[in-house]
Amino acid sequence: MIFQLDERLVFPDPALAEEDGLLAVGGDLSVERLDLAYANGIFPWYSNKKPILWYSPHERCVIFPDQLKVSKSMRQVLRSGKFTVTFDQDFAAVIAACASVFREGQQGTWITKDMQKAYLELHRQGKAHSVEVWQQNELVGGLYGVAVNRVFCGESMFSKASNASKTALIILCRQKQYDLIDCQIQNEHLESLGAIMIGRDKYLKYLA
Repeated sequence: MIFQLDERLVFPDPALAEEDGLLAVGGDLSVERLDLAYANGIFPWYSNKKPILWYSPHERCVIFPDQLKVSKSMRQVLRSGKFTVTFDQDFAAVIAACASVFREGQQGTWITKDMQKAYLELHRQGKAHSVEVWQQNELVGGLYGVAVNRVFCGESMFSKASNASKTALIILCRQKQYDLIDCQIQNEHLESLGAIMIGRDKYLKYLA
């Protein structure tokens, strides 16, 4: 059963999510609702001109920073100095790039204008953060997400230069600021860095 949200600031038990993780529909993207969602392992994911859909997957693709795998070739890239990495220097540019970058097999973007506006407000309140990767003063990669205690809930990343997004993720892990990086969706790119799947219950313990 998919729950219909109204103006009340409440979510159903995440364990009631559908097999694909869909839990609820409706509500809004206010800072207060997003705060509550992320604290309970829930996030919005929907298409433009569609109602807001809220997900809580039964399993999460995550990286434990102390178990990060960095290949020999990536270590060489990091040592080369070809990239400069900053934090929270241009959140707006990072989320805009994530929304506009072409992704194979995907039409349009789920990072709608409303989503960008909502996460920019989260950023202004110190709850959402970005990592920027620069090459000769050009923004060529980065990622953004929401911090919940010592968990970084990654939302999206982009790369306009080979290994730029990997660099962003590796440097984020090396900051030792988070015990867990939530990558949400599993893929080969993340698996090569040591990403694994964990169940919702274990994930919620890290959030708490």
